[in-house]
Amino acid sequence: MPLQQSSGFITVFIKYCLLAVCCIYLPFSAQAQTKYTVSGYVKDGSNGESLFSATVQVKETGLGSTSNEYGFYSITLPAGEYNLVFSYLGFESKEVKVDLTKTNQRINIELGNNTVTTDVVEVTSKRKDANVQSSDMGKVEMSIEEIKQLPALLGEVDVMRTLQLLPGVMSAGEGNSGFYVRGGGPDQNLVILDDAVVYNTGHLFGFFSVFNADAIKNTTLIKGGMPAQYGGRLSSVIDLQMKEGNMKKFQVDGGIGLISSRLTVQGPIKKDKASFIVSGRRTYIDLITKPILKRVEDGLYDGNGYYFYDVNMKLNYRFGDKDRLYASGYFGRDVFVFKDQDGAFSADIPWGNQTATLRWNHLFNDRLFMNVTAIYNDYKFALNSQFQDVKFSLSSGIRDASAKVDFDFIPNQKNKIKIGAIYTYHIFTPYTASGDFGDVVIEPEPRSQKHAHEAAIYVQDEVDITTRLRFNFGIRGSLFSHVGPLDKKVVDPNTGSITDTIQYQRNDNIATYVRGEPRMNVRFLIDESSSVKAGVTVNNQFIHLVSSSTTSLPTDLWVPSTQKVKPQLGIQYAVGYFRNFKKNMFETSIEVYYKDMFNQIEYGESFSIELNTDIEEGFVFGRGRSYGAEFFFKKATGKLTGWVGYTLAWTTRQFPDINNGEVFPAKFDRRHDLSVVVMYEVNKRWRIAATFVYGTGSTTTLPIGRYFIDGKIVNQYGERNSYRLDPYHRMDLSATYTFQKTKFYSDITVSIYNVYNRMNPYFIYYDVDGDVSSGNLEVQAKQSSLFPVLPSLTWNFKF
Repeated sequence: MPLQQSSGFITVFIKYCLLAVCCIYLPFSAQAQTKYTVSGYVKDGSNGESLFSATVQVKETGLGSTSNEYGFYSITLPAGEYNLVFSYLGFESKEVKVDLTKTNQRINIELGNNTVTTDVVEVTSKRKDANVQSSDMGKVEMSIEEIKQLPALLGEVDVMRTLQLLPGVMSAGEGNSGFYVRGGGPDQNLVILDDAVVYNTGHLFGFFSVFNADAIKNTTLIKGGMPAQYGGRLSSVIDLQMKEGNMKKFQVDGGIGLISSRLTVQGPIKKDKASFIVSGRRTYIDLITKPILKRVEDGLYDGNGYYFYDVNMKLNYRFGDKDRLYASGYFGRDVFVFKDQDGAFSADIPWGNQTATLRWNHLFNDRLFMNVTAIYNDYKFALNSQFQDVKFSLSSGIRDASAKVDFDFIPNQKNKIKIGAIYTYHIFTPYTASGDFGDVVIEPEPRSQKHAHEAAIYVQDEVDITTRLRFNFGIRGSLFSHVGPLDKKVVDPNTGSITDTIQYQRNDNIATYVRGEPRMNVRFLIDESSSVKAGVTVNNQFIHLVSSSTTSLPTDLWVPSTQKVKPQLGIQYAVGYFRNFKKNMFETSIEVYYKDMFNQIEYGESFSIELNTDIEEGFVFGRGRSYGAEFFFKKATGKLTGWVGYTLAWTTRQFPDINNGEVFPAKFDRRHDLSVVVMYEVNKRWRIAATFVYGTGSTTTLPIGRYFIDGKIVNQYGERNSYRLDPYHRMDLSATYTFQKTKFYSDITVSIYNVYNRMNPYFIYYDVDGDVSSGNLEVQAKQSSLFPVLPSLTWNFKF
């Protein structure tokens, strides 16, 4: 579609969005009854951090609202006196009497042990029925304190690995922090840290995530019913927010583990006005192994090593109730170094992410909140090697610069509207090679980078039609434009040779796509403890990751939608039943979903990467389907807490150019997936926790026969993904001892990974038996394991 038509579409779209908002708002504003608004911020009384999704309930009506990600809330009510109850998980709730007979009121609340100057009438527990009352489907919010209680691989608390314990979220494999959500691929998960996209989420080739738990405040997973404010991915959103920094006092947190240590420093720059936080983490695998490697095989491996590190930083300044400024950043690197004994060959392989976010919050009035954000993120991979006088380098990456604005408008107690827009400029760097072979010099391909503009606007509204019926509907309009500069090589499909080169100048339009994405959720409240929900979500994905592995690796390459590569399209339908028991002590739910995915991308049969050749020439395109049921049971209160999650699912793919066009199971198709999580507080000193996971084995393609042709062994492969590995199951345990609580807090956690030493399959190798010359040759596929029992010890401290 030409850009002129695209801009015309956007203009019409904005007009219809504004018209829809007016139609929703006018009936409420037309009421003659005098109304006033109470608004403010909900914060943690111990450190001044804003509390996201804190509940604000009007005691007289039973209705209420929740705070946004910056702690802001707003409730509009008819003139009168009311009692508001503020509550948040893990905090004491507070009831406040509010006089709305003459004017609007601004009430800022600090929950916790600190005293707040308000008329406190009573202390109650947190409202526990949010899973029943809200219109959200497939949304899970996890506190970092809950995540830290669970057993961890080698003592490394891992946010992403914890999400794998939820129904509908499947692990990418043994010891891996990557995952799949409801049949989608690893690139179909939108992972954002303070609004910045993180393209590679794994350290140590995916065994640990890049997120330092000490720097994270909130983690939200959305696997169904994605709100219109999110886009660009088909399967899920993982929204992580960094801590803002202690506004009250200086604080130091840290931990020392078997393979890494971490340290976090935070505190006020000006009390209750400005604060900072700096958090760092580094492995010392290289430092531990260096003296050992010197003694192995007479120093054969001396000079080899691997380590990773990451740093999180954040500053925030509160100008007043109406304005606040945030600046945050992340920088992480993995470095692998190899040198042979005589120094003839060496390789240096660094890769990692860096992000930066600048945000400004502004409160126009008691019902209109704005957030303006500027974002930069960059992912790079490099390989630098040398063999004697021969040098070779390979690099790839993706870089984004984004700007966005979001408005929260709360016209009344029954209506919450969000409107926003985002623009991103992408620069994709394909595999770029350079080298020096004596007289031969390899130069990087000029103008090989790909450039793209991506923009979206959205409007969404959550409205209570009646006390039982709630709708959350929205629409997102997206535009993606692949532009120059680019030298596009024309390849003959028959011979594979380059026949021509088309030159595009800066901002020349190469391919443009405009898409509409409607979203809708509906909740019907059966009674106070049960509800039925349904939703439909349409998503488009304009950038793609095509990988032969089962997780995100540093060598993976992101590519844009182009003339050949069309945007992925996903349509998901979901229905769920939610019920709580015994005053919300027990939470249960059943969700059934069906997802259609179009323009799915895979490498073609027998494809191999060739340098300086556009990788999209090896892509093939097809369709995917995923459907299943998710069962969830949680005990939310008491000394014994935890949950059980079970998923029954089917995931298939169909490509005209793969498997003779027949339907085949996806490589992450898993029929059964079970997670059991138990946490128990023995006393004030001791806490124990256990997890158990079981999953149907992953699929793969293996040879079913081997032949000699012209003296060479040729494999005959079976149908795509027709072989399934053995089932995966594992139990982990942890015990935490807390020392006497003084100004210096510390605890020791002992974790055991894979308690009963299950030899879970990690990769497949071939065992060849027999004599080639006699023609009696037997080849047998065998599975190899990675992790046996792994104990770990971690000391955590805070002062």
